[in-house]
Amino acid sequence: MQPTLLILAAGMASRYGSMKQTEGFGPNGETIMDYSVYDAIRAGFGKVVFVIREDFAEAFKASFEPKLNGKIQTEYVYQSLQSFAGNFSVPATRTKPWGTAHAVLCAKDVIKEPFAVINADDYYGRDAFEKAAAFLMNDCNPEQHAIIGYQLAKTLSAHGTVSRGVCVVDDEQNLVSIAERTKIYPEGDGIVYEDAAGKHNVPVNSSVSMNFWCFDDSIFYLTSKMFKTFLQQHGGEEKSEFFIPIVADEYIKEELGVIKVIPTSSQWFGVTYKEDAPSVQQSVNQLIAEGVYPAGLWS
Repeated sequence: MQPTLLILAAGMASRYGSMKQTEGFGPNGETIMDYSVYDAIRAGFGKVVFVIREDFAEAFKASFEPKLNGKIQTEYVYQSLQSFAGNFSVPATRTKPWGTAHAVLCAKDVIKEPFAVINADDYYGRDAFEKAAAFLMNDCNPEQHAIIGYQLAKTLSAHGTVSRGVCVVDDEQNLVSIAERTKIYPEGDGIVYEDAAGKHNVPVNSSVSMNFWCFDDSIFYLTSKMFKTFLQQHGGEEKSEFFIPIVADEYIKEELGVIKVIPTSSQWFGVTYKEDAPSVQQSVNQLIAEGVYPAGLWS
């Protein structure tokens, strides 16, 4: 069975200041998402599902349908505050979406096979998609999910500090937990992060999460159950968010199975800050020059 790619594209780009999901970086206006879908197709994925906001659905579909028609099956699902919230009464002041795990839950009715989850505005690389596809087709089941682990040094920004989930693993490369580290930046030959207690070193060879997950579709049951609890406990808070690592953590804690950390050699890049845009464009041009992608991606 061919796996599905789920792309989380509903979030507003508050730090970046514009709709970065649909910004063109390739020579013909290709978005970062275009390169992800292209990598997914050649790795063996059979369907792509976009989680988007309904208010920009028309423009979004107009951009992607002509390119992807005949190349991969497409589906669109909408993330709204009321999605899968049952009769929960959403506070009138709440505008922020419920977070990445809720975005995944929004695809529950259209995904019935093993699937990968990625962010719309992150470039993940060919190697990562090949590793994900191999896992999803051969090793994924209700007792075994995975996360693609990136080398920390390959995920930093030259324009400011970043927040990263540092993967804590056991001897068998199973995920034990994800330690959220904010304000990470290179210093000298090392990498440090800052918190209220001061400055700390992070091992340079740390595996970090860039939100590239590989799940069996059974994960929807746990996510759905947890979202109900989340709304009861935190639904009244203005900025509470239901993130994928919260679900992964519960899955591990309840001993429902293991989450493998699959290392990739791919260089990650993304648009965290407006100033990242030129270097993203440069990275894309470099990959085209090296023959990783054709200049006209879909032509």
